[in-house]
Amino acid sequence: MSERANASVIPFKVDDEPEAELFSQEPAEQVQNPAERLHLAEAVRMAEAIVFASAEPVSEKQLAARLPDGINIALAMADLQQIYARRGVNLVRVGDAWAFRTAGDLAFLMSRDTVQQRKLSRAALEVLAIIAYHQPVTRAEIEDIRGVETSKGTLDTLLETEWVRMRGRRKTPGRPVTYGTTETFLDHFALEEIRDLPGMEELKGAGLLSGRMPSNFSIPQPPADPDALTDDEDALTDIDLEELGLLTPRVTED
Repeated sequence: MSERANASVIPFKVDDEPEAELFSQEPAEQVQNPAERLHLAEAVRMAEAIVFASAEPVSEKQLAARLPDGINIALAMADLQQIYARRGVNLVRVGDAWAFRTAGDLAFLMSRDTVQQRKLSRAALEVLAIIAYHQPVTRAEIEDIRGVETSKGTLDTLLETEWVRMRGRRKTPGRPVTYGTTETFLDHFALEEIRDLPGMEELKGAGLLSGRMPSNFSIPQPPADPDALTDDEDALTDIDLEELGLLTPRVTED
């Protein structure tokens, strides 16, 4: 039986009715001042235009920089998301950004226009899963988890897909590079945040994990903020980027 069926009914007092009505309204309707409501409605239109015209998800920081000062970004985006909730395209959150995506139940209409991409190898999928759940993680740590050597080509493939990125360097001898996922990874797999990755029971239910796993087997919880460096990581500097081939070396005149 569901929790709703077991829930008790709590009667409202007459004095509580205005408050109940307030929270049943649309986000924009919660703004009582007519001038503020009009100001918010115009900001919603502007946000719609910005996100619609962008080829990439638009972060809330970018929206705040382009919308009028004093706009409640969260309220504006919640209102816009509500507007598109039942349309052919939905406004979805991708990490700390927003994007328009085809409604899930209409995805089949796009199948003919979808470009068939090359499938990742089993090794690449294993490495991607390890990075997603264990980030930040180094190549040596990936190999330790897999029990086999990981070729540079496998990591290069994941970097080319932009699902994986070099995020820092471990504060250990040799200063190995640490890897993590990107917002492109979240967007591709329809995840709002990295902690929305499926847990052990979900993976077992999907047949991706054996039901006879060791009793001490566990899946790590990804970090709440995948962009924040850990205590044992250093940020990548320009020198590091040059060394890794991610930045063109600067030419100095003698």
